[in-house]
Amino acid sequence: MKSALAIFAHPDDIEFVAAGTLLLLRQRGWETHYLNVSTGNCGSVEFSPAKTRRVRLAEAKAAAKLLGAHFHAPLCDDLEIRYEVKTLRRIAAVIRESRASIILTHSPQDYMEDHMNTCRLAVTAAFTHGMPNFHSIPPRPTYAHDVTLYHAMPHGLCDPLRRRIIPGSFVNTTSVHATKLAALAAHQSQQGWLDVSQGMNSYLRSMEDMSRAVGRLSKKFKFAEGWRRHLHLGFSANDIDPLTEALGRNCLANRTYERGLRAG
Repeated sequence: MKSALAIFAHPDDIEFVAAGTLLLLRQRGWETHYLNVSTGNCGSVEFSPAKTRRVRLAEAKAAAKLLGAHFHAPLCDDLEIRYEVKTLRRIAAVIRESRASIILTHSPQDYMEDHMNTCRLAVTAAFTHGMPNFHSIPPRPTYAHDVTLYHAMPHGLCDPLRRRIIPGSFVNTTSVHATKLAALAAHQSQQGWLDVSQGMNSYLRSMEDMSRAVGRLSKKFKFAEGWRRHLHLGFSANDIDPLTEALGRNCLANRTYERGLRAG
């Protein structure tokens, strides 16, 4: 069975920018996997770090169940995601266990370091999927088939210097939007936290607004998730696009983006 793995920093990141794509892949017979690198222990003004870990772990498991994805336990705490070898080996083990052909992760440019460090770790760990001399923790067998990475849209749809990020492709999530919303709602502890810490107003509405904004960019879909495909060198033998192949009409290439790549 073909497999897809979402590797994101915090509990609820997947639901904001990638859950719709995971749901559509699952509908098409793909096995899906769900990894939050961090426990989310800092995401509360009410609970202690230890209790926040427990609460957010239960919420993430509930969300993954709603998405029909295999849950993988978090690896470290908030603001402690570092580009270092131990975490790299642990993420490599999850990738090898999933045997993923598609890996979804953060944008290389995003508003916080946890997101960008998770992206770097996911890219390097994916690069090692066929390297038996790079030892994972715990040990897992490597695999030889192609891997393709896709980067999600950053929060705010721009980089840390406020420059607009344009998707390379759009996935139509309209048909699964209700389930995506329910999975985000499973992270109940985050509504108050984000209102206080980041001024996000309605937690669920913020996700809907972002999905609708990406849909408008597509000029076709009501709700959408945007993706940029990583360079294939070192990951697959050919310049393949398995997400578009799997999702068909629900995945729309951004021709303006592609023309810009060719011009560059």
